[in-house]
Amino acid sequence: MFTGIITGLGHITKIENLGNDASFGARLTISTPSDYLDDMGLGDSIALNGACMTVTRFDKVTHQFTVDISAESLSKTAGLNRIGRINLEKALRAHDRLGGHIVSGHVDDVGIVTHFALIGESWELRVLCPASLSKFLAVKGSATINGVSLTTNRVQDTDDGCEISINLIPHTIENTALSELKVGTQVNVEIDLIARYVERMLSK
Repeated sequence: MFTGIITGLGHITKIENLGNDASFGARLTISTPSDYLDDMGLGDSIALNGACMTVTRFDKVTHQFTVDISAESLSKTAGLNRIGRINLEKALRAHDRLGGHIVSGHVDDVGIVTHFALIGESWELRVLCPASLSKFLAVKGSATINGVSLTTNRVQDTDDGCEISINLIPHTIENTALSELKVGTQVNVEIDLIARYVERMLSK
């Protein structure tokens, strides 16, 4: 379980295929800030751009850890199949503050950035989400984009899906990999966990 509050910026430095065709997954090597692994243990859960993964190896000297990601996960997420910066969040502990919202680390689908521009001191981010997620998205509700807990300011149903508009304050831009987004970039989207359960109850 996570909160959507990013605890560090990582960098995928190496991708190793675990087999000879697309049915196999990959092993990712991720570098971290110098003290990030101090409290990490083998088998810990960590969210990479919002996708929950298991730490399979780590080295506190080189500040790197590895995860094995299945072909299924690679096909259902964005940004984990290439070298580059990613958002990191360690799993929530029982005594931690819930600073964002309840995040499972299970990506629901992939959205596409349709707008990313500076407005005043902040940035407006718009993401086109698949139509299947539209009923879970609401004005002033929560959505997780690449692992970051964000508040939706506007929600607009379109012929192509559902576009959400989000305001990113300077702190978020400076401390997450969202600063590298551009129009056309694919992003991982997780809907609010409570909305998921409410929809299930109402459908019965």
